[in-house]
Amino acid sequence: MNGHMAGVGDKPAPGNFEHGVQVIDGDKEFNADLNEYLQLEHVSEAGFNYHLISVFGSQSTGKSTLLNHLFGTEFSVMSEAARQQTTKGIWMSKNKRAESNGTRMADNILVMDVEGTDGRERGEDQDFERKSALFALATSEVLLVNIWEHQVGLYQGANMGLLKTVFEVNLQLFLKDKKSTPRSLLFFVIRDHLGTTPLANLRDTLIQDLTKIWASISKPQGLENSKIEDYFDFGFAALPHKILQADKFASEVQVLGSRFTTGHRSKSAGNRDEDELEGGVFLPEYHRRIPADGFSVYAEGIWDQIVNNKDLDLPTQQELLAQFRCDEISREVLVAFDTVIVPLEEKQAEDTRLGKPTVLPGLGGTGSKARSDCIKAFEVQASRYHKGVYGRKKAELESKVDTRLKALYHGQLSAAHKAGVIAFSEAVSHKVKAGQKAGGGYEFAEIVASEKRKTLDVFKVEAQSLAIQGVPWTNFKPQYLLFEQELDEVSGKLRKEEMRRLATRVERWVKSRLGEAIGLEFNKLGSGRAGSGAPDDGEEKPPTEKDLWDRIWNVFTGIVAEAEVRFVDRAKSFDASDDEVEVGTWRLRRKSWVALREKIDEEVMEGNILMKLRENFEDKFRYDEAGVPRIWRPTDDIEGIYTKARESTLKLIPLLSRFRLASTYGPPDLISFIGAQPGGVEPGDEEDMAPIGGVDEDEGKSLEEETTVLSESKRQDLVVRFKKTADGVFVEAKRSAIGGVTQVPWYFYAILLVFGWNEILAVLRNPFLFLLIILLAGGLYIAYTLNLLGPMMHMGNAAVTQGVDIGKERLRAYIMSSDSARQAMGMPANSTQDIDMDTLDSKGKKKGDSADDDEI
Repeated sequence: MNGHMAGVGDKPAPGNFEHGVQVIDGDKEFNADLNEYLQLEHVSEAGFNYHLISVFGSQSTGKSTLLNHLFGTEFSVMSEAARQQTTKGIWMSKNKRAESNGTRMADNILVMDVEGTDGRERGEDQDFERKSALFALATSEVLLVNIWEHQVGLYQGANMGLLKTVFEVNLQLFLKDKKSTPRSLLFFVIRDHLGTTPLANLRDTLIQDLTKIWASISKPQGLENSKIEDYFDFGFAALPHKILQADKFASEVQVLGSRFTTGHRSKSAGNRDEDELEGGVFLPEYHRRIPADGFSVYAEGIWDQIVNNKDLDLPTQQELLAQFRCDEISREVLVAFDTVIVPLEEKQAEDTRLGKPTVLPGLGGTGSKARSDCIKAFEVQASRYHKGVYGRKKAELESKVDTRLKALYHGQLSAAHKAGVIAFSEAVSHKVKAGQKAGGGYEFAEIVASEKRKTLDVFKVEAQSLAIQGVPWTNFKPQYLLFEQELDEVSGKLRKEEMRRLATRVERWVKSRLGEAIGLEFNKLGSGRAGSGAPDDGEEKPPTEKDLWDRIWNVFTGIVAEAEVRFVDRAKSFDASDDEVEVGTWRLRRKSWVALREKIDEEVMEGNILMKLRENFEDKFRYDEAGVPRIWRPTDDIEGIYTKARESTLKLIPLLSRFRLASTYGPPDLISFIGAQPGGVEPGDEEDMAPIGGVDEDEGKSLEEETTVLSESKRQDLVVRFKKTADGVFVEAKRSAIGGVTQVPWYFYAILLVFGWNEILAVLRNPFLFLLIILLAGGLYIAYTLNLLGPMMHMGNAAVTQGVDIGKERLRAYIMSSDSARQAMGMPANSTQDIDMDTLDSKGKKKGDSADDDEI
């Protein structure tokens, strides 16, 4: 046992005291060399600056392991394979840690590892258990009580019987005067805490049990009305499973270790309670005020007084016989109990190991019957022995049986808990999907409430089946409330998921509406006439241009307001809280603004905006005030109309570059529109949202930058590209005007009248020719009225030009193929050369031979 530490009787030698020392051995001998160890660890010269902690609890509950993790000591721990006693007697080691969880621990902490209670090695010999526990309680400032969670509420399992005896003798020997006697701290460390029962409930149960024990003990004269709070304070901590939750166990031990510092009691405290302690667990009133160099003598005197006290002696022979027979009978009846329970425990353990906890069918009836049969069999055989021993052993048997059943039942309820949560989630999700497929006509809150009632009823039936009449711990109301609480949490998560889906649907609806409405507003830019043509004043713009952003903002806010109404109405049907609705609408406004900016950016892409500017310009340039297409004539002021149309369109570019309202000539009030961030916003609510300039201050982007649509470089590039496009339209118009009408000199008409006078008279005198002239004049007038003369002349010129080209081509072919024609033209016979498309210019002439064509 602790072979690397110095035991009682070992002579001091180098290395013997490196890890610790045995204070009292298994034969109740005190170590006379204890002071040597304190000197070696430099504790003797510390004066009052030291602290003593002891650990108390059942054998094989991990007491030594707890101390090693807390204080860095090296007490021997139990072998998982051997399952045998490792700590025999009382051992001491100095704290090896300077700090825990970033907090500096108190100086010179001495830790005593006390032999565990209820060990199979000592059996019914409780003499050393009592005396060692009393020694630890009498000398220590803090007594760590190591206890499993499932032992809370049990009498023997929680060592309440032993504590009762220790309290009684301790009161008689050492606590006769509560005013002059130092206090102690009973610090309960609850191991393998699953969290199903809150720590506060476990604390209340333990304090109630200790209060009952104190009330039942025999007290010295004058202390009949004393309370346990007069001598002890209580501390509580819970640790997770060391093996199944190793990382969490290590972190929680570090947190627990940080509490072992010097503390004090709050001055405003009206009564003594652990919640009123400030700082650490070492209060000055706990210290025994024994200098460190005299502690060895003091501890030896305490132990001598305990050893010679007759109240802790062994029981009588009659009681020994009763103990022997009752233990023998208990073992026999437990065999039958194990036959029923062990397969269930193994099945449950296997399912838990595989990660698939299963609800065992009929467990309540099976466990209740096995317990009843076991207790009745014990009563029949053991009731004729010593009544006190019989009652005590019956309680011990019930404690053992209940400990097994409690673990089994808690595992059953844990499996039912997990299965219920999964079933509830799946049922709600299934009904929601069915409602969506049916057209969305479902009420989420009603589905959740209905499925929650069904799931709770199933869990309640299972919990009631495990209840045993007259056994308090089978009242599983805390587990039921915890299950209901988790269902509410799951309901909240499902509701949040449903609201996210609702928000996604509403956002898609907003994007769709914005896509149509904003696209329509930008398309109006393509019609620059607006019913009045290009404005005479370049500063004046048609209504479709000057209030573009106002109309976009009004359309946007209207769509978002309608979307908010849809969202709120639907969210209320989910039984969502006001905070959740507020967060949802806040997210909707932010997402809607981002969607608007994306749509605007799409509309002002280089190709799209350039096309709209060209359409705007052409509408102003090609159409008159009445909206009639212009037929350009040489007399028209093409340059003036072009300049007005171009300048008016160019003024659209600054308008489009920034999102400014015409009413305020400033950006929209995004901060007021989006609103302040609600208090219920969680980190996950902001993960999928893009930052907005002017709203999110930490992004470093201003509102002016957020509402900038076109950067300066894009504006300049757009101006250059538009001007080139407009110039092309202007050149086309000029060509059309020049090629449409040929200007005839006025004197030509006088010459025509003089030389054609006779022919005119002949035509006038001939009725048929006169009628033909009238018809031709009427047709020309109609063509002029309809502005068709230009197109007709243009078509005539084109026909003549094409005829001339065809004639030239045929004449050239004839000359090239006829020798007589070449001789007439004076062309040599060998001057023939191939003419292909590569040697012709754009007018169909041979490159470099324009003079020859003129001669032809």
